[in-house]
Amino acid sequence: MKMNKIKLFLTLSLLSFSVSAALASDYWVNNLRNIFIHNQAVIYTINIRTFGAVDYNKNDIIELELGEVQGTFSNAIPKLKKLSQSGINTIYLLPITKTGKLKALGTAGSLYAMDSFDAINPQMFDKTDLNPDVKAQAKKFVKEAHKLRMHVIVDLPSSGSYDMSLEKPDLFLKDKEGLAVIPADWTDVRLFRVYNEDKTLNRALIDEYKKFIDLMHELDVDGIRADVAAIKPQEFWKEIIDYARDKDPQFLFLAEASPEWTNPAKGYVEYTPVEDLLSAGFDGFYSDWSDIKKIKSPSEFYKKIQNDLKILEKFDGQKSMIANFATHDQISPVVMGGYSYWQMVNWLNVMLPLNPYILDGFPYADNYIYKFENKKADKSYTDDDTYFVHRGKFDIFNFSRAPIFDAEKSAYHMEFMEAIKSRYMLSGMIVKKEFDPLKTDNSNVFAFRKQNGNESLLVIGNLDFKSDQKAKVKIPKFKADDFVMPFKMQEAPYAKNGSLTVVLKPYEIQVFAIKKIINPKD
Repeated sequence: MKMNKIKLFLTLSLLSFSVSAALASDYWVNNLRNIFIHNQAVIYTINIRTFGAVDYNKNDIIELELGEVQGTFSNAIPKLKKLSQSGINTIYLLPITKTGKLKALGTAGSLYAMDSFDAINPQMFDKTDLNPDVKAQAKKFVKEAHKLRMHVIVDLPSSGSYDMSLEKPDLFLKDKEGLAVIPADWTDVRLFRVYNEDKTLNRALIDEYKKFIDLMHELDVDGIRADVAAIKPQEFWKEIIDYARDKDPQFLFLAEASPEWTNPAKGYVEYTPVEDLLSAGFDGFYSDWSDIKKIKSPSEFYKKIQNDLKILEKFDGQKSMIANFATHDQISPVVMGGYSYWQMVNWLNVMLPLNPYILDGFPYADNYIYKFENKKADKSYTDDDTYFVHRGKFDIFNFSRAPIFDAEKSAYHMEFMEAIKSRYMLSGMIVKKEFDPLKTDNSNVFAFRKQNGNESLLVIGNLDFKSDQKAKVKIPKFKADDFVMPFKMQEAPYAKNGSLTVVLKPYEIQVFAIKKIINPKD
């Protein structure tokens, strides 16, 4: 009965939040940097080209010639309210700029093969909307998100399309043969030239980046995520960030960079350390959790968090991070490890001291397996006649189905909502940039605690994906009669002064709130 009351309170609290958001006025003041650095941003990533798509024949590809509907800014708007009601306060749009069509990947072109800094992708235009052009529709989308008290950030690609390299060759780096450089295996894009031969910044490229910033300001966007930010130097980013912040001091800059990543353009450009990106003005970076299966012990788990927190400490609490548990660059957690692995990703994403990041489709455990995968295309809008996709990864190359969104009775979605609601309930502890690892007697089980006065949050997880594990978790000053409220568990723990003993299924994670009972005699 007590647990039912708790769940009812959680639901009413979130509903109250959503109603307040819906009744808010049109007036909008960007405070995204502030909420981000305090770990209060809950970020949901969408691809406008697929978000509102309608696939009538359920073959996963949107066949425009058959009257099916690709995603647009306009048909994305009706779905925003549900995101707001789910506790999302920041929408992150994958690239919305025009895409290249030559040497392309996929039948619609990769979102990251940017063909213009200041032209919005016409594929996202809705002919049924009364607004006259795609820019007006994009502005309306941002305005409607703001009405629901949700911020909007937009992805800035790191490289230009092959088409752009032909049209504006001065923007691009050349190899010894005088050809534009292909970074890593990104065959549909070419690397920008940041420096002139005299080591001065390439002003033509700087001007193009400022055009992008101008477009974002025109749309009233609240920040950007810079794709592969580390392949451009600190001085480049400082000029761009200063330019953006001159108009909007709260304009967020999130760097797709992590201390553990390597240079995809090695041999052509230097790789800028995360600390230098933060010094240039970026507000945050990526904490690398792309494959939890590689973590073999609690000490490895703790070290990963502690190393990131050490970086943040250098900036006096004015920076933060997100986790890349499940981004468009990762294979679906369901494909990687099934339901139990998805559960661990889901709960760690909201319980660690960072800003949660949620990919469209993740709340319903979309496996991102498409029926058309890498088959020959019946129709293409690029020079690629194949439905190119990375297996198990979010499609950014084609007019494809919308990620799973409306399966209301899905067990995954119910669990996702429980995690999000729990984050709001326990936010006083979760948002703190501190981390207290706890000792366990099992080398497969990690545990950590976060405290706020007489209350604490306890998270325990099993890193073994094959076997059940029993572990005693040592909790300093814990007493068996302290109030323990479970937020996530399968089997109740055994409480003893100074410890909790738990039994965990493979990849199971347990979450508890503990309130210390103060004895007047103590």
